Amino acid sequence: MIIDFHTHIFPDKVAAKAIPNLASVIHIEPSMNGTLEGLRASMEGIIDVSVVLPIVTVPRQFDSIFRFALQLNETFGHDPRKKIISLAGIHPDSPDYREQLRLIAREGFFGVKLHPNYQGMVFDDIRYLRLIDAASELGLAVLVHTGYDPYTPDEDFCTPDMILHVLRETAPPLLILAHMGNNENYDESEEKLCGQNVYFDTAYSFMHMQEEQFVRMVRRHGADKVLFATDAPWTSQRECAEKLLSLPGLSEKEKRQILWENGAKLLGL
Repeated sequence: MIIDFHTHIFPDKVAAKAIPNLASVIHIEPSMNGTLEGLRASMEGIIDVSVVLPIVTVPRQFDSIFRFALQLNETFGHDPRKKIISLAGIHPDSPDYREQLRLIAREGFFGVKLHPNYQGMVFDDIRYLRLIDAASELGLAVLVHTGYDPYTPDEDFCTPDMILHVLRETAPPLLILAHMGNNENYDESEEKLCGQNVYFDTAYSFMHMQEEQFVRMVRRHGADKVLFATDAPWTSQRECAEKLLSLPGLSEKEKRQILWENGAKLLGL
């Protein structure tokens, strides 16, 4: 079994515009079209479970994105062949964030996705701190984009020091840091975040960082706290999985933990 803990899809009409527009801005060729059927085709023969991460870029998007995520879970969350599980998206500027979090918890979501770059807010802003506190009280995981993003190439919205500040202030029981703790800032992530009470996901970063550093970070942080992830459609699910499966520096046990055991434990599969 392989669980991809970091993917993105949109409703068909939104994907038809959003994926080409994003690709032209960030200069990355997508591996698929960003639709549900595109993801299901991408999973064929290699990925058993995909976790979808919706991004609420402005508070008014919450309702429509929540409905789409809930429909995914109700329709594909129990599919024995190609299971799709969506987190919920939420914006820290929402005046109703507490009620939205209660709704997310009532509907059985695993957690929420935050994206400081797209939400225009540094990660240790008080609005994120209070949202993370409220989510943790409800037993919700928090998964956050970290480090560089080509959409905002000149601004740092989530640095290792910001993450350490959040950990000191909120001590969230389940914080997942996308992109190996800090995208394209792996030296500082390795120095400051390895060993902290967080999970790393491998999304995008695994295909672009030095293999030696990836293996070293897995060992320093613990293979039991690393989640296989791709960032599809921005990297290929098959290529990422095949590369990790063939990586010579990791033991079979470590690969098994990263590829599915850790994710299955968190998701209760």
